[in-house]
Amino acid sequence: MFRRVGFFTAMLVTALTAPTAAEAETAAPSCSAPSALMRLDRAIAHTAARLSEGRTLKIVALGSSSTFGVGASSPANSYPSRLEADLREQFPDMDITVVNRGIGGEDAKEMLARLDKSVLAEHPDLVLWQVGTNAIVDDEGLSQEAALVRKGFARLKAAGVDVVLMDPQYSPKVIGAPKAAAMVRMLEREAQAANVPVFHRFAIMSHWRQVENTPFDRFTVKDGLHMNDWSYGCIAKLLATAIVATAGQPTQVATAGQPAQAAAPVASRKFTMQAMQARL
Repeated sequence: MFRRVGFFTAMLVTALTAPTAAEAETAAPSCSAPSALMRLDRAIAHTAARLSEGRTLKIVALGSSSTFGVGASSPANSYPSRLEADLREQFPDMDITVVNRGIGGEDAKEMLARLDKSVLAEHPDLVLWQVGTNAIVDDEGLSQEAALVRKGFARLKAAGVDVVLMDPQYSPKVIGAPKAAAMVRMLEREAQAANVPVFHRFAIMSHWRQVENTPFDRFTVKDGLHMNDWSYGCIAKLLATAIVATAGQPTQVATAGQPAQAAAPVASRKFTMQAMQARL
């Protein structure tokens, strides 16, 4: 993820990296994930209450270019847009909104600088915080990033909203950086310490590559960093499954063509994470 990608630059990258007609015609991979990763590892009580009430749910997706949707063929194919569509399909009688607050090139410090106006001003029930990729690519210090993440968790929790951390994507430019595995482990530790659930995007995408043997070019675009329409859509679908399952609701949003799998114990989830990271 490059630094300081403005709106128009990000849209140019999207246009240059969007799938061609020939690529779109190729059969998509299977959207799957280990059962251990199909449920968040900590409660999202406010979100659960909203889903139980069946009236409204507002989510803000905070992040950088992989939240904004660089690599997608249109804004409608970013993961926040697809997540909203999946949740609305699951709860057709609810008013569900997912607000995209991704800005390309930002790191944790820049996200925190706009937290009040860009995120908390929306009065969300749930904030999905995608962070860490730019810190990996830009080779930022682990201790500095950890301090910023702790500060972000504290501010979001003080505002009384649910928080889910989304860790970095598993793509060539990310895993080729020296601190990739260490950054993913640090984010996991900080989330555990703050009692914040993690959506393990890194492990899920590693599963696609290492277990399902899916080539990188099937789920990343030509820059070797950003995701494509299929992977944004699959991540959204799996995240919707995890949110609904963790909130204690019956889930029908599952992997493509397959029923949702039951969540595994936390110990199994940790084993899965260790196995994924060991392959770096």
